[in-house]
Amino acid sequence: MPSRPQYELMSPKDRNIVLFVCFSSAVMFFDFLIYLYMVDVISAAFFPANADSAITRLQGLGLFTIGYLARPLGGIIFGRYGDIKGRKPVLLISILVTAASMLAMALLPTYAQWGLAAPALFIALRIIQGMAFGVFAPLTWIFVAEHVPRQYLSAGCSYIMVSFLLGVLFSNAFFMWLTASMTTEQLITDGWRLPFIVATILSFLPILAWRYISESPFFIEMKEQKPGKCFAKPFTLLFKHCKHSIFIGMILTLIISSLVTVVVLLLPKLITLRFTIDSDLFGFSHSLGIIFMIFGCLFYGILSNYQNFGKILVIGSALLIAQVFAFFYHLDAGGDYILIMYALLGFCAGIVGMIPAIFVQLFPTNVRLTGMAFSYNVTYGIVGGLVPFALSYATVFVSFSPALYIAFIGFIGIIIGLYFYNLPEFKQINQLV
Repeated sequence: MPSRPQYELMSPKDRNIVLFVCFSSAVMFFDFLIYLYMVDVISAAFFPANADSAITRLQGLGLFTIGYLARPLGGIIFGRYGDIKGRKPVLLISILVTAASMLAMALLPTYAQWGLAAPALFIALRIIQGMAFGVFAPLTWIFVAEHVPRQYLSAGCSYIMVSFLLGVLFSNAFFMWLTASMTTEQLITDGWRLPFIVATILSFLPILAWRYISESPFFIEMKEQKPGKCFAKPFTLLFKHCKHSIFIGMILTLIISSLVTVVVLLLPKLITLRFTIDSDLFGFSHSLGIIFMIFGCLFYGILSNYQNFGKILVIGSALLIAQVFAFFYHLDAGGDYILIMYALLGFCAGIVGMIPAIFVQLFPTNVRLTGMAFSYNVTYGIVGGLVPFALSYATVFVSFSPALYIAFIGFIGIIIGLYFYNLPEFKQINQLV
């Protein structure tokens, strides 16, 4: 089937689509992270009062984990639909379902009002939202990759990773303001509803620009050719022709999910389990680390446009291993230069910015969303469901546990980088099976 020219400038329409997807991604990540920031408050509002604070916290973390466990189901269902009916309708569905679930959560009664029905409804809505988010992340990479010219593929996909991190920064700022503006009692009473209301408004905003968004050119070309077998039974085609791609996709997702989950989300809590650092300085250091991770995503995303992907991944993974050990040895020595060390760690973790572009090219067009959604969400569900609990437990006994885990992921990055280094470059991303 025909493809876009190898070297073509990005049109204003392409730029608008990238901006639309990036804004939507930042909002969706904010939506998904509400539970992490509000874990204690939501537990107090939706579960019976418990004298054991550890159990209360486990209840809240369970709500956060449920969202990860629901993602594979949503990825499988919506991914299949997206390969049959198109990328655009699935993108709309995922945004609308997320916005509707946020609104429903904002209006839910608490445990004091409805008893056990309240947490049951909250968990059901959390599952629905997790399912919608499950297809959203791989879909955004595909949507951008299938719109922009080939030479912008890696950079365009890295912008999506950047938008997720911007969502984290917005979350940090928003919840710092929220906790400074309200007492714990106010938050438990009704203040917890405010983040969900804000999330609902932000989630509906992208719909205002929906008429300017077009379907993927690759999907349109495939549909115009009307090869019946390209649309029938994408799962059958996927597992018949793409077993190897599924395995590689899972390995790539393991790298992405581990670095985002540990470096971006869990590291502040894990460090405070064993190290004592000024809370204000440490909070600023974490935000600075995310800012430099944004720079790292852009750097590696753009660099991999011009250099062999495997070589860059090997070098980047080796630098990450070195820096994560330097970071923890520095903490053990007192943490006097935490700002510099956190910034360097964030930049090194920016290797995640280059991975989506190669992930997209693993799967043929007619099973791409199914394949990516399956690989991505099954792996992310495992990592998101197990790693927070496992690392929290391990760090109590071994302070360097997060460093050891990141180093393990770095070694996997080196191995997969060597694998790609010896492969021929991908020639096109619009092939079919």
